[in-house]
Amino acid sequence: MHEHLDALEQRMQQLQHAMRRAQLARDNDQVKQLRDELRRIQRAWDALFAQAEEGEEDNAPGNGENTAAARPAPPEPQTLLPAREQVHQVLTLLAVPAAPKLISTVHEAFFAGALAPSRLTSLRRDEERSYRSAPGARPYYLCPALTSDLLSPARGLLTVSTWSLEQRIVGPLSARVHFLTSALNIADAAERLDADTLPLPARQLLARYAQNIPGAQPSIQQPNHARAPVDLILLRRAAEDELTLHTASDTTSRTQAAARARSQLDDAALLFGGPFQSARRLRSVP
Repeated sequence: MHEHLDALEQRMQQLQHAMRRAQLARDNDQVKQLRDELRRIQRAWDALFAQAEEGEEDNAPGNGENTAAARPAPPEPQTLLPAREQVHQVLTLLAVPAAPKLISTVHEAFFAGALAPSRLTSLRRDEERSYRSAPGARPYYLCPALTSDLLSPARGLLTVSTWSLEQRIVGPLSARVHFLTSALNIADAAERLDADTLPLPARQLLARYAQNIPGAQPSIQQPNHARAPVDLILLRRAAEDELTLHTASDTTSRTQAAARARSQLDDAALLFGGPFQSARRLRSVP
């Protein structure tokens, strides 16, 4: 119970830091979105804290075993937030399009409760149906990334509708750029936590990133490196060095695709992609 409270408190701190950055950038829409999420997390913390208090009262001296046995078990913490809000938390942390497996892994590493990838299977379709039935009724929608060539939904990649169109488009180099960018953002999230109590899933996630970025690991590996702390400074430097090689080309590709999308797609298609039957036509139009 207490570790879930700790995770929620850490998330509240992350949101507060993000709100300050958004305020400095004068991004009022992002501030409002982050404030709404902070309020939801606060409500979840309040509910979980109340459950912890009830548990302590049941275990206090003088309370009979029958009373404790009769009280229903508290719900699992992961039921406090709907799956779409849990996905939104992870995507806000990563700030890049992500596949369900990565979303689940990051959620396990930095947030309370489990988020099975199978729960995300129908989420995008539900979001599109909701948008088409009442456009703009929700503060955000979970939508697919769009391919830069066909402007069609990218298979298995989720984004947030409040991101810029350029941020939601994937080009030939975007997979690597997004991998490196998410490595930096995950390193930032880990740095805000206590290194001595960093959960094992978070350490394992950081280790996998370090293994796939040249120069992100020390030349001499420590034994049992999956449990050993990752050198965040080395990881960040290696990711930033490689990003400089790909960012300009990737940004150009996505910017050109975004301009084409704005001239050819309606509001719904800008979020969820153009119809498949028109994909070849969209690609051919200058």
